[in-house]
Amino acid sequence: MASKTLQWLSLVGIIWLQSVNGTNSNFPAYSSQLKQLLSMSQVQLNNLAFASDAGKLFGFFPGMAALYFPLWLVLLIGSVLGLAGYGLQYLFITGQISSLSYAHIFLLTVLAGNSICWINTVCYVVTIQNFPSDRQVAVGLTTSYQGLSAKIYTALVDSFTFSPVRRAKAYLLLNSLSPLLVSVMSALFVRGLNVGTGNNMKAGFVAMFVLTIATGIYAVASSFGSLSSRLPPLANAIGILVFLLAPLAIPMAEKMKEKFLNGEMKVSVEENGGDDVERIESGIKAEDDHAREDDEVCVEEIGAMLMLKRVNFWLYFFVYLSGATLGLVYLNNLGQIAESRGSSGTSSLVSLSSSFGFFGRLIPSLLESNLSRSRYMKSRPACISALMAPMAGAFFLLLNTANIALYISTAIIGVCSGAITSISVSTTTELFGTKNFSVNHNVVVANIPVGSFIFGYSAALFYRREASEDGKCMGMECYRNTFIIWGSLCLFGTFLALVLHARLRKFYSHT
Repeated sequence: MASKTLQWLSLVGIIWLQSVNGTNSNFPAYSSQLKQLLSMSQVQLNNLAFASDAGKLFGFFPGMAALYFPLWLVLLIGSVLGLAGYGLQYLFITGQISSLSYAHIFLLTVLAGNSICWINTVCYVVTIQNFPSDRQVAVGLTTSYQGLSAKIYTALVDSFTFSPVRRAKAYLLLNSLSPLLVSVMSALFVRGLNVGTGNNMKAGFVAMFVLTIATGIYAVASSFGSLSSRLPPLANAIGILVFLLAPLAIPMAEKMKEKFLNGEMKVSVEENGGDDVERIESGIKAEDDHAREDDEVCVEEIGAMLMLKRVNFWLYFFVYLSGATLGLVYLNNLGQIAESRGSSGTSSLVSLSSSFGFFGRLIPSLLESNLSRSRYMKSRPACISALMAPMAGAFFLLLNTANIALYISTAIIGVCSGAITSISVSTTTELFGTKNFSVNHNVVVANIPVGSFIFGYSAALFYRREASEDGKCMGMECYRNTFIIWGSLCLFGTFLALVLHARLRKFYSHT
């Protein structure tokens, strides 16, 4: 049985991977510069945002690969795909490649988007396998760091360049290299371990939550306000990197604790024979048996083909589509939305949405940690419904012309869509089981490219209808109809989530 040190070390590695894996989330920060560099229309730019999400349509490939190939190989395949997707685009806009057409850029963006699925799949599979009794807590905690990706990349870019043209190039360079470097570093300890279900990890998770919350507070504080203006960009980047290294303290402390306990056990054996060891082993077995009794119930354990025939799947699919996916489409268009309203703080908005998305992804884990195995955490669809209602309000708030409305709405959409994304992992296992999770969840998130195309393309058409001859649109009319439609869809998704909640409640009442 693997030691706790290796368990925590695998979690730290996953945190680092998730921190750099949200490469598509920083697209709004440089989309305007990319549009100018490549002389694209708004529709073409939205198609690139869709292309990044379209990579998830092929998410079943990493899901299948995780069943048959070593996880380190799946991880490296994903990072190499990202290197090719973003790296060739970087070489093109720096003039080192001159023969790429718009179609090539589109396909490379699809490839880069698909790379995220490979790394995500490894992170989910390892977390669920290594923390079977605390999987929602562990998955939510690690997933929250992906919400911080845009903030991390923005801080790094701000630390060494201010030129708008160079910023776009810097983002593409970091997107291509960062996941590969971190994957190579993490491949040795991000792997499935043979662990018991009864290990008491509570103290470690409390410490991890403290570090994670501190990281989030720093990310929010450095995104806006007095700290943002006073803190030099380089110091900001160093600060966020220090916070990312801080979780290493937990496996280090666990290693010291193991050495101490091993020493104590040797002394005890020498003094009292094998009685103490037998009592310890008996206690561990009892704890494991108790943990197995408390394992989370799933509605049914099924594969992807059977899942597609279930009403629960389609309800869940459209709930996710009108919730987390809609939030992602908004964030993809954030650069153009800010520009159309005359706001120059696109980087601040991207950092703000990333920081609040980080907290949104973390909140379900905090609730699960405190209310675990209680009736309060039975209905995740009810939680999703409660999150989608304020999201709908945020879209309608965007009809207000005030700059503060843009910032408040962005924060609300960031935190709510982040929380839904985190909850969705456990919702998939609750509805369809854990055995085929790597394939099932990738089928569920295939709704992201569907929504990205439909919602993004319709927003681009409304934008183009109001645009001037030079293709730019300025003013509230650019996205007014889009916000009304998005808010209405979010309200409809809230209703669907309540229907799914009612169906699950009926199932649990008979179990």
